[in-house]
Amino acid sequence: MAELEGEQDLQKKIEETRQRFQNEFLQDSTDKYDSRDVERLQKDDALVEGYLTWRLYAVDDALKMIDESFQWRKEFGVNDLTESTIPKWMFETGAVYLHGYDKEGNKLFWFKVKLHVKDAKTIMDKKKYVAFWLERYAKKEPGMPLTVVFDMAESGLGNIDMDFVKYVINCFKVYYPKFLSKMIIVDMPWIMNAAWKIVKSWLGPEAISKLKFASRSEVQTFIGPEYLPPHMGGTDPFKYSYPPLPDDDFQTPICDNGPIVSEDEMESKEGEMEGKDALENSFNSEVVAKPKKVNFLDDSLRSEDSDKGDTSARIKGARKPLTTFKGLLLDVSPAEELSFGSGETEKKSLIILSNVTKNQVAFKVRTTAPEKYRVKPSSSCCEPGVSVDIVVSLHGGSQASPQDRFLVMAAEMDNAASQELAQFWKEVPKTKIMEHRLRCHVLESIKPALSPLRDSPMDTATSGQQELNTALMRVMACNSRLEQKLNTCLWVQKVLMGLVLVLMVLNLSCLYLLGTAQRPS
Repeated sequence: MAELEGEQDLQKKIEETRQRFQNEFLQDSTDKYDSRDVERLQKDDALVEGYLTWRLYAVDDALKMIDESFQWRKEFGVNDLTESTIPKWMFETGAVYLHGYDKEGNKLFWFKVKLHVKDAKTIMDKKKYVAFWLERYAKKEPGMPLTVVFDMAESGLGNIDMDFVKYVINCFKVYYPKFLSKMIIVDMPWIMNAAWKIVKSWLGPEAISKLKFASRSEVQTFIGPEYLPPHMGGTDPFKYSYPPLPDDDFQTPICDNGPIVSEDEMESKEGEMEGKDALENSFNSEVVAKPKKVNFLDDSLRSEDSDKGDTSARIKGARKPLTTFKGLLLDVSPAEELSFGSGETEKKSLIILSNVTKNQVAFKVRTTAPEKYRVKPSSSCCEPGVSVDIVVSLHGGSQASPQDRFLVMAAEMDNAASQELAQFWKEVPKTKIMEHRLRCHVLESIKPALSPLRDSPMDTATSGQQELNTALMRVMACNSRLEQKLNTCLWVQKVLMGLVLVLMVLNLSCLYLLGTAQRPS
């Protein structure tokens, strides 16, 4: 009930913000903002919510941010920034780019400080260059935060441009609220301490906790070695080069459940894949829907009856989504992330797609880790007003990772009856495809300790009692380890006391011998 009231209060704040922006900021000036930004503000709840939450739900403060942000967007022409509008040499330097993820699954936004040279003639282009990357990411991963990494290796005072740094901070403080996860300053020379104290004051109280200073060894607290370059002690073989742009996970050759193959290879392997799935299913207690080639409308309607019987079994044990993203073609639940854990009951997660149009909508789900996940159904169609349950399950002994991503693609069909699914996706224009990205959230779960109770009749007791048994076993094991450490400490203490006594005896002996030697004969 409290959660429902909270959602209602938030919706009221969003509507109040929109209405006041319309009345107080749009009445006097129509050329102040880009009309596309104003239109998006009226339609996109997540955009308004981002400003509100960043300003602690104070509508007045949120409106000031929106005004400043929208003016900046028009001044820099952010909506029209493309790869062709940025000088090519900027991409070639590799001073700024997106690549990799931190340990929390946030995308890394790299600034190679040693490659930046202060130059008044190019500062505007450099600012647009940063805006290009941020806007590109905002469209690809709406609502997903970034971790900014300032790589200070081999940099000096000549590479510090305080105006440019202030601009970067403002991008996250005003223009892209809620986008900053943290800002990591790596390997900063001591001579720059004074400059970064000024930077710290610019961040303001709402972002000051996000600033992290780290040495080359400490940076692995935030970023795993697989996404760190060798000079930071990492193992990432990535070397920036242009073209292409190194930021799009979904441009790698992957499809729904494995590497992309040609149509001919797909036809020849279909029988083999079905046989393999049937073999896997024979070892599973739950019924799993077999992958099938879907045609509009023939195969999808023909398989509808057979799917009805095993739907409940297929989604049994799958984690139900609690949030919803409101899309133009489909509502997608969950809104941002799929949750997985290490336990057997945490291996499945459910995606619910709801058709909000008056026409049939085709959809497909892609993943950056096709070797780990099974998506069923990964591609099909959805009738008007109908919801489709998609089960995403970890395959075999695979473990979920925060770096894993899922892409839901949807497109409206005008002439569905005569089209095959694969052919439809080849012909549909990209401008008509709705895309929504989901990240992976790894649940923290306690692995049960090895216990003789596992094979006993108590194994059938309630889950609460089983958790209590596990917790007790963990406490007993912990106590045993502490007792061993205490005994070790006591033994070491006794040894040290013995050594002290020996040293005292030796010292006294030396003093006695020295006194004897000095005594006159």
